[in-house]
Amino acid sequence: MQIDTLLHTEHQLDQLAGQFEHWRQSRSHLHDRIPDPLWEQAVALTATLSLSRVAKHLRLRVSDLKAQITKRQGTTAAQRPPHAASPSFVEVPQQPVQPQGLGGLEVEVHRPDGARLRMHSPDASLPLAIIIHSFLEAR
Repeated sequence: MQIDTLLHTEHQLDQLAGQFEHWRQSRSHLHDRIPDPLWEQAVALTATLSLSRVAKHLRLRVSDLKAQITKRQGTTAAQRPPHAASPSFVEVPQQPVQPQGLGGLEVEVHRPDGARLRMHSPDASLPLAIIIHSFLEAR
């Protein structure tokens, strides 16, 4: 289920990149401001995708995208109560150790509040959907 959501989000990102490109080519002046509807869609995608991924794909500066997130959410991670900034611990059941092969897994997920989840594992059969869902929902 999470994979479908991620694929849908990636498709939305591609569609939005096309809208940004169209705007860039059709704007009347080089320094015109990006329209609010485009910013709103970009900010919405950061709820699922990393800030850097969205910014890079849309050819935006990360700092500009962060400013838009702050503007639209009205708070920054520093203004949140301490308990909201620290996600709860998520335990992952230990899998039997298998011989290390060529496969493996490396995943990095970022939330808009700045929290980051990084996983490295020689075992590519971890329950990724459950782990990522728990991380994204723990606010």
